Amino acid sequence: MRTAIAWGVVVGVLQAASPFAFWWLDPATVYALGLAVIAFVYIGFAVADGRVRIILVECGVAMAFAVVAAAGITGSAWLLAFGLAAHGVKDAWQQRSQYVSGTRWWPPFCAAVDWVVALIIGIEIVAGIHFRS
Repeated sequence: MRTAIAWGVVVGVLQAASPFAFWWLDPATVYALGLAVIAFVYIGFAVADGRVRIILVECGVAMAFAVVAAAGITGSAWLLAFGLAAHGVKDAWQQRSQYVSGTRWWPPFCAAVDWVVALIIGIEIVAGIHFRS
């Protein structure tokens, strides 16, 4: 798991810098897209798992994160930090419960990504960085 977490930290730093790659978009939009995309990854895992109940639950959870992401585009950037931190908690729960089968390395990797990006967004907010034009 250390390797998955280490790579999660690396990817988290890269994801935190992703607004530079999409300079024509507001950072809030880029971070919101990232939150929505990572939330929907579990739908793929749920489909691979094959249990209908798991698929339905993961679809509902992904939609909730998509709503938080959308609200973070025009609302407070703290919503984006909260959404990513909450997704990291969901990943930690997923790792512990093995709710969706076949995801052994993914939850610790994704939790590391989520928490690194959430932390960096929080630091940016406190430092006074603007998330919208």
